[in-house]
Amino acid sequence: MAEPSAATQSPSVSSSSSGAESSAPGGGSGSPGACPALGTKSCGSSCAVHDLIFWRDVKKTGFVFGTTLIMLLSLAAFSVISVVSYLILALLSVTISFRVYKSVIQAVQKSEEGHPFKAYLDVDITLSSEAFHNYVNAAMVHINRALKLIIRLFLVEDLVDSLKLAVFMWLMTYVGAVFNGITLLILAELLVFSIPIVYEKYKDPSKTPWNRKKKGRISTWKPETQQLLKPHLIVITLLLVL
Repeated sequence: MAEPSAATQSPSVSSSSSGAESSAPGGGSGSPGACPALGTKSCGSSCAVHDLIFWRDVKKTGFVFGTTLIMLLSLAAFSVISVVSYLILALLSVTISFRVYKSVIQAVQKSEEGHPFKAYLDVDITLSSEAFHNYVNAAMVHINRALKLIIRLFLVEDLVDSLKLAVFMWLMTYVGAVFNGITLLILAELLVFSIPIVYEKYKDPSKTPWNRKKKGRISTWKPETQQLLKPHLIVITLLLVL
């Protein structure tokens, strides 16, 4: 009588063990939206920025990098009003030309395709009150934190921190005498979009383009290193001249 009971109990035991085994891999693999570079954090804005500066999507990163660089170079040469006006004019030129072109094509072919931007005009871009309050609340957290930091530094709650701020501002006066704000932003963008990908490519010592000789301990640079750094050095030199 004991054998049938054991036989009847074995399916439940096996099913529970199989369920435990099937659940174990899922628990060990982590969430599907986890960002590999950020560990267990969800792939949100931080992961998007990480993928952007590490050139995971070359077309997307190239578009962002090129657009922002052209914008900063334009601001360095022209006023803000001129840059904004030229951008709006360029955008209107493209949309109006495309609208007229599609209208002529529809008139020649006698088709009724409708407005060429109808799909975009029908998109609901209204901002709900809940979303607006969420954005405001998130911004207020950072604003309040910044206000507390400013009050703490300027009212000398901690003398060392206030002295650090004074020394930093004194050093920034020398930086401001050599560079303007736009030039610093251009340099920062070039460094942000170049250093991470170069570091990721050559962080392995065996893959570095320079190697030390075992006897003489003299570092030798390979030609690809010079080709890699040459465009950045040219751009930085031109910015310093300007």
